[in-house]
Amino acid sequence: MSNQKVITVVGATGAQGGGLVRAILNDPTGEFSVRAVTRNAGSEKAKALAELGANVVVADVANKDSLVKAFEGSYGIFCVTFFWEHFSPETEMQNAKNMAEAAAEVGAKHVIWSTLEDTRKWVPLDDDRMPTLMEKYKVPHFDGKGEADAYFVNSGVPYTLLLASFYWDNFIYFGMGPQKDANGKLALNIPMGDKKLPGIAAEDIGKCAFAIFKDPDSYQGKTVGISGEHLTGQEMAASFSKAFNTEVAYNAVPFGVYRGLGFPGAEDLGNMFQFKHDFQEDFCGVRSVKNSKAMNPELQSFDQWLAKHKGQMEL
Repeated sequence: MSNQKVITVVGATGAQGGGLVRAILNDPTGEFSVRAVTRNAGSEKAKALAELGANVVVADVANKDSLVKAFEGSYGIFCVTFFWEHFSPETEMQNAKNMAEAAAEVGAKHVIWSTLEDTRKWVPLDDDRMPTLMEKYKVPHFDGKGEADAYFVNSGVPYTLLLASFYWDNFIYFGMGPQKDANGKLALNIPMGDKKLPGIAAEDIGKCAFAIFKDPDSYQGKTVGISGEHLTGQEMAASFSKAFNTEVAYNAVPFGVYRGLGFPGAEDLGNMFQFKHDFQEDFCGVRSVKNSKAMNPELQSFDQWLAKHKGQMEL
């Protein structure tokens, strides 16, 4: 329908963007249509979105001109970056700048920027409780996004800063689920001590983002944190034990040990978990489960998410 408002979704084949695309397509009101931005329209994920009814277009966050073309005529734009493809905060900030400027050029009415805290506001570079990384960051994949907030705030486009939580989907796709130790015992290895970790189903991020687009007056100019549940490592291990009917222990890995595990991004993630641990009150406080549930009545708890996805995990 020609009177539908267009929401353009960057990263449409990813976890956050894909959830938003599906939320828009499943909306019975039909108020919005969705334009799915991807670098590869021939990928299986892109083809699947097209079959569902999305208008798939090609653009690259590294190329502002391609973004301007993709954003043209958009009412709303969902912006996200892809740190783990390049591990560069500078690249991430430039990509965010490109998106903010392109959104302004096309006169978008609402932009959601999927961001995270700039941890240096809590832990300055000269604070040695955690190592400084890449000379300029404490948690690079957080700090670059947080620093890039300014591009959207100053763009002149009505914006919402969206703070997501740890994706429970990481337990499936990034090897973070329970592992067997040398004795064959299963353990969830997360450096969170006894503190709570805000988590969320990736698909629920998209549903919450759609709620923001549907109620712009309540969310424009604001920072909105979302979470499905705040759980300790022990509580998550207990949920795994129940879901798989087998004992899963919780191993609170020391931060320094986690930083030294040697996989790409280990230092970054070790610092991230320490930040979430040391500043639990701030980190959990801005990610209200109650508010997230109000935005998305279908919000899943961890147990619900596990029941739905345990077939995708082997313990």
